[in-house]
Amino acid sequence: MSERAINFNAGPSALPRVVLEQARDELLDFEGTGMSIMEHSHRGAAYEGVHHDASALLRELMGLDADSVVLFLQGGASGAFATVPMNFLRERADYAVTGGWGEKALAEARNVGDAVDALSMSRRYDHIPSMSAHAVRPGSSYLHITTNNTLEGTQYERFPDAGVPLVADMSSDILSRRIDASRFALLYAGAQKNLGPAGLTVFVIQQAFLETARTDIPTIFRFATHAAHDGLYHTPPTFGVYLMRNVLRWVKSLGGVEAVERRNEAKARALYAAIDARPDVYRCPVEVGSRSRMNVVFYLPSTDLDDRFVAEAAREGIVGIKGHRAVGGIRASLYNAVELADVQVLTAFMRAFADRLS
Repeated sequence: MSERAINFNAGPSALPRVVLEQARDELLDFEGTGMSIMEHSHRGAAYEGVHHDASALLRELMGLDADSVVLFLQGGASGAFATVPMNFLRERADYAVTGGWGEKALAEARNVGDAVDALSMSRRYDHIPSMSAHAVRPGSSYLHITTNNTLEGTQYERFPDAGVPLVADMSSDILSRRIDASRFALLYAGAQKNLGPAGLTVFVIQQAFLETARTDIPTIFRFATHAAHDGLYHTPPTFGVYLMRNVLRWVKSLGGVEAVERRNEAKARALYAAIDARPDVYRCPVEVGSRSRMNVVFYLPSTDLDDRFVAEAAREGIVGIKGHRAVGGIRASLYNAVELADVQVLTAFMRAFADRLS
């Protein structure tokens, strides 16, 4: 068997080895049923047990209260860019655009109604503005934020008190750190970074906010429709939910989100230290107070060196570090399943690479 790559992909991204091994072992026969979980009816007891277990684990790990509605749907976060305003944008909504994904979310909201950028940042996106800079219009249906920016490598440390319901795209840092989920009227996350495989989206919606949702949109796009059927109104991405259930079990086995947060802080600390130790070779464009623990971006002195860095890293088994096409440079994504040992291999390579340039 070949060695597994050291995977820093931004999504789809690394999954815990133990989760993949369990999926391999159960692929043909799930819990003695003689079928793969992919072959079970979503209305049957075998899958429903997985579905409800995943929901209960997510509630436990995130500290969700009884008024939180949990849904596992298709469409990805990009689909949520449209379905969130379809359900909740009435007269107006505000978007804190701190990166490229926030731009896309705002563009979709503008297809629905009156949506504006509450920040008007320059497109450098090298920091998260102060909480007081979030200009929310009175009567807005909600303020939407992106808690972590995968392209630009910035992350909210604190969340704004907007005076209106707070909605968040939490795709790239959900379950990576402790948060007070009750602060959010709605949060959503594509699973393919910290929760599981691509094709599954998690929504956590406060019941009181859900009751304000519009009813003049197609039935299938109403969150209330899915909530009324426990997320089983139509066929969910069953294999994705199964894998997520196993990822959540893995998080719990580590000691929960608090333990995962410590792991992630250690990984980010090690990588940023390696960057800052060689400013002649590596430059992180993000202000220190806004640096992401999930997506670490940096640049070498030229695009040719960026390309050489990526190519030489690949020969060492280090993959997924080429920056997004919109911003270039280097990006290492340190999602929950990435081990500190993986980061140490990367930082050792970085030191050796820098020394070869001296």
